[in-house]
Amino acid sequence: MGDPGGIGAECLVKAFADTDRRRSARFVIYGSAQPMRDAADAAGLSHDWWRVAEGSGVHTAEAHDVVLIDSGGERFHNAPTREGGRLSFRWVEHAIEACKSGVAQGMVTGPISKTAWHSAGHKRFPGHTEMLADRFNAKRVGMLFDSPKLRVILATVHLPLMDVRNVLTIGTVFDAIDLGNDACKRLGIERPRIAVCGLNPHAGEGGLLGDEETRLIEPAIEHAVRTGIHAEGPFPGDTIFNRALGREFDLVVAMYHDQGLIPVKLLGWDQAVNVTCGLPVPRTSPDHGTAYDIAGKNKADPGSPAAAIDLCVKLARNAG
Repeated sequence: MGDPGGIGAECLVKAFADTDRRRSARFVIYGSAQPMRDAADAAGLSHDWWRVAEGSGVHTAEAHDVVLIDSGGERFHNAPTREGGRLSFRWVEHAIEACKSGVAQGMVTGPISKTAWHSAGHKRFPGHTEMLADRFNAKRVGMLFDSPKLRVILATVHLPLMDVRNVLTIGTVFDAIDLGNDACKRLGIERPRIAVCGLNPHAGEGGLLGDEETRLIEPAIEHAVRTGIHAEGPFPGDTIFNRALGREFDLVVAMYHDQGLIPVKLLGWDQAVNVTCGLPVPRTSPDHGTAYDIAGKNKADPGSPAAAIDLCVKLARNAG
């Protein structure tokens, strides 16, 4: 569900109002019943899921297409809270265990608040991606964003901008290219065409504006090409996304968070999906946050969460 005080419950209720989506798989929601009921009532939708109290066992409701494992709780504040952080963290843990045990073949995570996680004492992980890498003991993970118009993977993730230069290495750039190439193939692209951004303006302008392109990014691209990957670059970040938008490339590798996510969210705000590459099971999530300011007001657009559910089902089927 994500943070119970955010728009996660409303997005789920609206996404599962689609009969075809419900028929595409069997869904288990780890969350709280009260936000689901409130969201359904506000949207004029039925409480069309099977509720099971946490600890009762998922298998008692196997005949139902959408099952809510209810952790209890009443109405939650539309703001980061310790209780919201405690529950949303625990629900991710439950989903991870379900995937590890084979109960689930993929997971979709709703938006969480990093502030709420911190207030609940969960300060080790900046977000889902780092937590999932740890829990699945994944040696390499990547954050990829898939949308109808643009597909982007990040070489660095949740870092202060001033730290990117110190974290970026030939290995981190190559890993993003390699993981992105594999993810594209899982999405059905037989021979992915990958463009790699530079870090500096004008991709360094031949070393006049920085040497990261020649020292780190170019060697990573060359290594990727030697392994059989169709990768090109480094390209200036202010022009390459237009070329990808024109279908010249299937994937753009961005060097840092906002370099990649500004164009993705500009072009596909209600349809973009976050995919964690490198895990043993598919994991997707919407590309937006908790949106506390509109939570409980029946204003949430379920487009991105619905797309995340559909893509996770597709990836799980392809993996099977």
